[in-house]
Amino acid sequence: MKKLICLFVIFYIVSSCNKLNVTPQGILQNQDVLGSAGGVTAYMAGLYRYLPIEDFKYSTAAGFNQYEQFNTTSDLTGEGMNKNVSGESNGGNSYWSDAYLAIRNINTLLQTLPKYATSINNPAQVNSWLGEGRFMRAYTYFALVKRYGGVPIIKTAQNYPGTPTDSLMVQRGSEQEVYDFIADDLDSAISLMLPKSEARGRANKYVAAAFKSRAMLFAGSVAKYNIVNNVDNRAGGNGRRVQGIAPTEAIRYFKSAYAAAKLVETGGYKLYRTVPDKVANYSNLFFDLTAANTEVIFAKEYSGYPDVGHSYDVFGVPLQMQGPDGYGSYICPTLDFVELFDGLPKNPDGTLQVLDAGGKYIFFNDRTSIFQNAEPRLLATVTLPGSTLKGEVVDVRRGIYTAADVSGGITPALLLPTTTGYTASANFVPCTSKLGIPTVSSGAGPLNSGGLSGVFGSHDGGTLSGFFIRKSIDQNRPKNLVTQGYCTQPYMELRYAEVLLNRAEAAYELNAGGQADVDYLQDAYTQINDIRDRAGAVPLTSKADLTSIDTIRKEIRKELGFENKVFWDLKRWRTADTEINNRVWWILNPIYVAANGKYIYDRRKDERNSRFTFSTTWYYEQIPAAEISRGGLYQNL
Repeated sequence: MKKLICLFVIFYIVSSCNKLNVTPQGILQNQDVLGSAGGVTAYMAGLYRYLPIEDFKYSTAAGFNQYEQFNTTSDLTGEGMNKNVSGESNGGNSYWSDAYLAIRNINTLLQTLPKYATSINNPAQVNSWLGEGRFMRAYTYFALVKRYGGVPIIKTAQNYPGTPTDSLMVQRGSEQEVYDFIADDLDSAISLMLPKSEARGRANKYVAAAFKSRAMLFAGSVAKYNIVNNVDNRAGGNGRRVQGIAPTEAIRYFKSAYAAAKLVETGGYKLYRTVPDKVANYSNLFFDLTAANTEVIFAKEYSGYPDVGHSYDVFGVPLQMQGPDGYGSYICPTLDFVELFDGLPKNPDGTLQVLDAGGKYIFFNDRTSIFQNAEPRLLATVTLPGSTLKGEVVDVRRGIYTAADVSGGITPALLLPTTTGYTASANFVPCTSKLGIPTVSSGAGPLNSGGLSGVFGSHDGGTLSGFFIRKSIDQNRPKNLVTQGYCTQPYMELRYAEVLLNRAEAAYELNAGGQADVDYLQDAYTQINDIRDRAGAVPLTSKADLTSIDTIRKEIRKELGFENKVFWDLKRWRTADTEINNRVWWILNPIYVAANGKYIYDRRKDERNSRFTFSTTWYYEQIPAAEISRGGLYQNL
């Protein structure tokens, strides 16, 4: 790997949107920079700013730190769909050069700070800063290894143009070596850092432990489930397995993940339970940064435009609530995701029941009746047709059935569905364009066939799936401030629910691997039931209910949906090629029945017939061609 240029102002942070004024790296040995608490704080701010957190501003196509967030990882996992994404592709925005630039700056901190420790005269604080550096380096290497497998391990800030003892062409370590390096850095971080963060948005020993539970669980999953192996047998490669980890290492990594999660428990973290209303409680979780929120472990905060803001609400709100920039309805949960939740009427195969035993549509009194017994976590995650958001009823329809007599029931054939939409008939008026046109007379008076945010046949507005995102949507942001770069709700990067899920999954895998030093299955059951209780889901009756790893994986998908985590879970489980490849997501269309004032629901596949693909070779990204040619690196399969 070609080394990064030394004479650089600290990692591109002197930009128009960053107010930090940090001394160039060429003179970082100056005691004015890392020889005082103020200088270290300023330097740390730059490091944290470009930590690769996959937050509201991240997308697989655009990378990190984008105001515009049209496409999210949820589009690739069955959680959601939007107008701009119609199929998976490998690659996108490469995170390589930025990562090694960040690593160089972190290494500079780790090398330089000890030289001025005596002038700061606070050994515990200096050690904590060094621990933060180790945490950030591990965090950055995890962003690399989960994308590329084994990568060059750089432990010191390289010089430019180089010295006889400073190799500029470091070859890739094995994937296992990188994970072990991450584990070592996190262990050092845990031992060095203080139990409380120096400031909000900064790490502490429990943040490092929580992150270790994530990283080591990923490594264990790769070791157990990997289907791609690649060994660098060239002279300089020394036979390193740059893609894949030996299956014999799985138990070691699962034990490491489990122990790290247990350590977090000693930090006093608990699931968020501040109000008895479980819907309101789960919704509030993602906004509360007070001491009452004992679940948040590591959050990223935003001050808004022109400094640091995002655009999550701009693209997430229903069309009827769009702000002055337009947009809206770009984050549409799929029926596949909704059907994961408890409390819905379901067929024996787990799909939503919309037809009776005779194959005719079930009549519902209103659009929300079908969801009336749904687990609260669903109601706090997804905006459903007819539900209330920001004080407005979310008005969604796919059409109106106008026959005067429906006493004999309605069958799917009477709606004349096609592979790409619906055909109008004498008794059915589907929505055909933006703003719910045409308007139809009904018992309730003139009614737009699609409502204000409905499923529009032309797909130029409204929901694609029948649903909208609710999780993390700011209920108090007025419409005139729903503009790009102005949104400020925090992003909960690490929360205790994920740690409990990591612990439960690691425990299940250890039990399945024959480990009996702890009753791992009982522990997994306890953690899952804690999460289900907070969610308002039906509790498991005993550890015997954990008959499959899929029970835990389903809980992960429900709890962490739309948090940019599930995409990587499918990759580490090595199930993305079977779950995503040749896949069309399901949607749910509410249709108004004029004769009785009730609703029916039509369950069907995405009307666009957007078919997703995922190849087994896509579990690893290709290393940028420029790095292959410059550094002589071994390419991924």
